[in-house]
This record gives sequence, C-alpha cells and structure tokens, in this order.
Amino acid sequence: MVIEHFKPGCFDQVYHRFSKKGRMLPNGLSYLNSWVSKENNVCYQLMETDNVALFSAWVKNWDDLVEFEIIPLD
Repeated sequence: MVIEHFKPGCFDQVYHRFSKKGRMLPNGLSYLNSWVSKENNVCYQLMETDNVALFSAWVKNWDDLVEFEIIPLD
C-alpha cells in the first residue's frame, strides 16, 4: 500500500501532471486501486510488484509534489 501526502498547494499540480503523463509506473509495478481523502491532501493506493526496488524509480517521478509512505502487505 502506498500513502501519498500531497505537499501543501500541490494537489492541482499532481493532477495536471497525471493528466499529461499518467502514473509513470515502471514495467513490473502495477496500479490496482486508489482513494483520495475528502480534503484532497492524501491518496491511498494499492499497488503490486515482485520487485520492491521499482517503487524507488516511480517515486522519483513524483517526489517534488508528494511525500510517500510505502507499506508492504502480505
């Protein structure tokens, strides 16, 4: 599970980038589902991979706008 905390004032920038470039996931990292808080400041995502290192590559595309918590689930 990934918990994304949008940096202050970055919500619109996140969605603008997403609309232009998509999720920008590396091959092997799959998006399953997501939910955004009512306040539009946190996004909860379920993602799947056999290679945890792929999260680092993906985070680099977004870390200027978002702070990440990555929580492994069994």
